[in-house]
Amino acid sequence: MLTFNKTDSDNSDFRLLVAELDRDLAARYGEQQLFFNQFNKLDHIHHVIVAYYNQTPVGCGAFKLFEDAVVEIKRMYVEPQQRGKGIAALILQQLEQWAKAEGFTACVLETGLNQPEAIRLYEKAGYERTPNYGQYIGVEISICMRKELQ
Repeated sequence: MLTFNKTDSDNSDFRLLVAELDRDLAARYGEQQLFFNQFNKLDHIHHVIVAYYNQTPVGCGAFKLFEDAVVEIKRMYVEPQQRGKGIAALILQQLEQWAKAEGFTACVLETGLNQPEAIRLYEKAGYERTPNYGQYIGVEISICMRKELQ
């Protein structure tokens, strides 16, 4: 049975999953990942979803304020053995619904060229590519996306 827990970045299951995410990203990007690590701090993230399958944490995602009425989706991850089951799409839906309930009107995110499954997930969920924003401007391996919340 799949369940979702709304929490924050102090949650130990979230931190465990993010450690796995960081190992995955390091394997995909090598030394290039060092640049991105500075933007992936876990302090004071107040909107976190942890997905559990039979009470075992299997995936996570978060959002934080980006600019007025816009949030940035962060730290999306599903354990490799649980991929392909739609868990990431459900986490993303939960995050979007939560953001909308909090009064936000759009989501932005950054992913990378070495994460084709993430790109497909976001495109399927209605995200569209946008020019790279903020710290990602000029970063060739970054892909930035945006979705207006309906």
